[in-house]
Amino acid sequence: MLKARVILTLAAIAAAPVAQAQPVADFYKGKVVSILIGFPPGGGYDANARLLARYMSRYIPGEPNLVPSNMPGAGSLVAANYTYNVAQADGTVFSIFAPSTAMEPILGNKTARFDPAKFSWIGSMAQEVAYCGIWQGPGVATSWADAMKQEVIFGGGATSAITYQHPMVLKNVLGAKLKIVPGYPGTREINLAMQRGEVHGSCGLFVSSIATQWAKEVASGQLKLVLQMGSKTTDRYGKVPSVFDFAKTEEDRQILDVHFGQLLLSRPFAAPPNVPADRLAALRTAFMATMKDKEFLAEATKAGLDVDPATGDEIQAILAKFAGFPPEVLRKADEAMGR
Repeated sequence: MLKARVILTLAAIAAAPVAQAQPVADFYKGKVVSILIGFPPGGGYDANARLLARYMSRYIPGEPNLVPSNMPGAGSLVAANYTYNVAQADGTVFSIFAPSTAMEPILGNKTARFDPAKFSWIGSMAQEVAYCGIWQGPGVATSWADAMKQEVIFGGGATSAITYQHPMVLKNVLGAKLKIVPGYPGTREINLAMQRGEVHGSCGLFVSSIATQWAKEVASGQLKLVLQMGSKTTDRYGKVPSVFDFAKTEEDRQILDVHFGQLLLSRPFAAPPNVPADRLAALRTAFMATMKDKEFLAEATKAGLDVDPATGDEIQAILAKFAGFPPEVLRKADEAMGR
């Protein structure tokens, strides 16, 4: 009898993981999981989300069908608000939006109707560096030193988009002679405006986006990269100065960190708050497994997309760091955007 009980106990222990995993597989089997993209088609966020959708399903128990769709508006704030307040919190919806959007409530934006710490963070596909680039033409600045002295016109998106925020911060914190023209729906439209001569340049050009859209123009010198932003730097496109090289005080450096340190989360995915713990764990595990998938990585390389993932826990830790900055730094960081 004792032997029989031991055998039954061991069998129950061995079956426990299966029993716990089975409800997740049952839930997702035959389901459609929506991936909302906070920007129009054709940009870097769109490319990353659609690539993820082609591979992540194989790692989610039950192998649901992942369907990406675009929900642009207000620099991805529309998608973030929808995900937090409207979308089903059952693990069948998650979205990608700009890291700057996640910072909006921390900086006091009342139209950002969410607490970034309460999202069910899944992970980020990349920890990127962003550039400011200037389309070359007669009398146009050819370096950041020039941009500090002569007017350069940058195209921008909504006030919650990095294409607007980055040049505004450079203008208001560093004193660069920049003029920002806001209101473009996304980076694709800004880039077209730059080529048409409506604006001189664009900020928020990610390394991966440059590789896929601007490699020839950068190599030829037609698009001159004049400044890089982010907690890390790269020499992939030559020796380009870092924004932190121009900080005059420690407070300036902290203000710049609020805006540019978030680039470590450049392609973040989040589900609504209160997703059941077992389903969130399954999505997080599937996400990180996808980041190691050989076919996925090969397609990413072919498309010029850099994969340098961060986990959901790492995203939450970085957001907590920013929320812990002194209120005066956060106030000045908000003022630096000129809103």
